[in-house]
Amino acid sequence: MTFLALFALGGCYRVPDKIEPQVNYAVQDKYLQSLPPAFPPLSLNERKEPWGQEYLIGQKFAEHLDLYRAITSFKRAEFLLPPTNRTRLEEIQYQILLSYYLGNRYEEVSQEFVHSSLYTADKKFSAYHDLLIIMYESYLEIGEEDKAEYVLRILKHHYPETAKKLELSTIMIEGNLSEIRVAERCDPSKTYLTELIKEYDGKKKSVHKAQAFNALVPGAGYLYVGQKQSALTSFLLNGLFIWAAVHFYSNGHIAAGIITTSFEAGWYFGGIYGAGESAKLYNERLYEEHAYPALNRNGLFPVLMLKYGF
Repeated sequence: MTFLALFALGGCYRVPDKIEPQVNYAVQDKYLQSLPPAFPPLSLNERKEPWGQEYLIGQKFAEHLDLYRAITSFKRAEFLLPPTNRTRLEEIQYQILLSYYLGNRYEEVSQEFVHSSLYTADKKFSAYHDLLIIMYESYLEIGEEDKAEYVLRILKHHYPETAKKLELSTIMIEGNLSEIRVAERCDPSKTYLTELIKEYDGKKKSVHKAQAFNALVPGAGYLYVGQKQSALTSFLLNGLFIWAAVHFYSNGHIAAGIITTSFEAGWYFGGIYGAGESAKLYNERLYEEHAYPALNRNGLFPVLMLKYGF
């Protein structure tokens, strides 16, 4: 009965086997400067206008990824622009969105988009392809999956190849291994998927094994995932509390034994949970180590699919 009770309690400390990697790309200013501008340059007369001067300043800040100052300048240009100049208004609003996007400020991207003229943009807008990519990733990042799916449907209609790359990008960034395996089977030519799966499967640690090992011998689960210091600490602490509990019970100090046993239960079951978390974390770092280069080399980060810069 005692074993069954411990087993049932241990079940409350199970760690999900699904990984949640953090695979992010930090855009470089050299990359942005290598992209052509989406819009025609300002005319001489436009450059003399107050809004035109702010616009040019914003572009220079943006090219060097000084995004806070770029957004400030672009917004000044937006305020100073004559309301009848709708074409330049859309361009400035897009530059603001792009700046927020490159700064990973996805909530602001969504808010600015709703209140901009870009909300009604279509394929006639020269940066429409990039606008859809920006909105797709931004909606995913803020958990607006329905809106992201709607944008993806538009991409499939107008830019099917980009939509395919984004779908693959999404499952790789999220670490959706079951979908990655499906994609690899459907297109064996994508050898980087085969290599990613092979490397991950060959080196990953089992969350269940880590927890089982730590349940049998406190610290063994940590040792399994290569955390020697944590393994030693766990083993010594559990050993100390077990010895203390036995000592108290043997000498008739029941109350002290119960208190010590309760502390030991916390260390014991906490160690089981911790070992599982350590295995999960190990797998996430392992996946990130191999997924990032594959995404980077094959241009699968959404930002690498942009056609235009500032």
